Amino acid sequence: MNGHLKKAKPGKATILALGKAFPQQLVMQEFLADGYFTNTNCDDPELKQKLTRLCKTTTVKTRYVVMSEEILRTYPELAIEGLPTVTQRLEICNKAVTQMAIEASQSCIKDWGRPISDITHLVYVSSSEARLPGGDLYLARGLGLSPKTHRVMLYFMGCSGGVAGLRVAKDIAENNPGSRVLLATSETTVIGFKPPSAARPYDLVGAALFGDGAGAMIVGSDPVSSIERPLFELHTSIQNFLPDSEKIIDGRLTEEGISFKLDKELPQIIEDNIEGFCGNLMEVIGYGEKDYNKMFWAVHPGGPAILNRMEKRMGLSPEKLGPSRRALTDYGNASSNTIVYVLEYMMEEKLKRKKEKEENSEWGLILAFGPGITFEGILARNLIG
Repeated sequence: MNGHLKKAKPGKATILALGKAFPQQLVMQEFLADGYFTNTNCDDPELKQKLTRLCKTTTVKTRYVVMSEEILRTYPELAIEGLPTVTQRLEICNKAVTQMAIEASQSCIKDWGRPISDITHLVYVSSSEARLPGGDLYLARGLGLSPKTHRVMLYFMGCSGGVAGLRVAKDIAENNPGSRVLLATSETTVIGFKPPSAARPYDLVGAALFGDGAGAMIVGSDPVSSIERPLFELHTSIQNFLPDSEKIIDGRLTEEGISFKLDKELPQIIEDNIEGFCGNLMEVIGYGEKDYNKMFWAVHPGGPAILNRMEKRMGLSPEKLGPSRRALTDYGNASSNTIVYVLEYMMEEKLKRKKEKEENSEWGLILAFGPGITFEGILARNLIG
C-alpha cells in the first residue's frame, strides 16, 4: 500500500488503518436451520421451513457467532421460552464483546504501525452489552491504553453505530490536532438469542441474517508521511432522523434479552429517502444525481432488499455495491461492525484496480441506517489511488 499519490487536505480526518476479529464458531448458512432447531429443542416443521427459506433469501453464506453448544450446556435456560435471562446473557456478552474488540483493535494497531501509546482517544460502539463502568473502560484496560486516554461510549445504536462512531471519531480528530482516535465496534447476537416462536416471526429473520464480530479503525488528521498510510479522507459527515419512524426499527431490552421488530416497510422507507440524504452530502463537492456512478459506495448491508432497492432507485452499476454484498455474504449483518468489513473489501478492490491501472472513484459515500430511523452518512475521498 505504498506510493500514495493523493494527499489528505490539511486538518481533515483520515482513516489510517482497519482491523477485524471474530469468535471461533463459524456457521455455514446451509446448516443453520437444523442446528438452531436442534439447539432449542423445537420441532415445528412449518417454522423450520420458513427459516430455511429465509436463509436463502438473505444471501448470507457464512457467519461467525459467539453462541455455542458449550454455552447452551452451561446456560440451558437461554433455549427455554419465557425465562428471565438478562443476567446470564450479560455474563456471556460483556466478556465476549470485550475480547473481540481487543483482538480487532490489536490487529488495527499493528496495521497502523505506530505504538499503542500514541492513541489519545477511544470511541467504543456496541449494542450487545450493558454494565457500569462501560465496555470502553474494559477495552482500554485490556489494550493497555494510557489512563489519560479520552473515552466515548456509544450504546444501542444498532446498525448505524459504526458510521456514527466514525462521525464522532472524525470530530474528535479534527478538533484535537495531533490526536489519534481508536474506534472499536463489537457485537454478539447472544443478547437476543431465543427459541423460535410463531408469535415472533421477526426472530427468524434475525436468525437468518445477523452475525457476530468486532471491527476497529484508527482515525487522525495530518498523517505522518514516513509512517502512516491514509486510506480515506473523511470530508463531511451528517446525521438525519425521519420523524414519526421510531416504531419501524423497534428494539427493547427485556428480562429475556433484547427483542427486535423490523417493519416490512423499512426497505421502502430507505428507498424513498436515500436520494435526498445523499444529495445533501454530494452537493458539497458539486455532484448531483447524474454522478451516482462516478462515486464509490460503502453501504452498511442491512439486508439484500435495502441494497437492491438502493441500486435500482439510483441506477447504480452492479459493482458499486459489490463490497457491501460481499460483506453480507461472508459475515452476515454484524450490526455496527459491518461497515469496517465493507471498507476492507472496498480497499481490496481499489488496490486491485490500481494494480491493473484502472481508474478508481475519488469521491464516495459511507452510509448506514439504524433505529430512529436514523441515516448516517460521510462524504469520503479515496486516497489509495
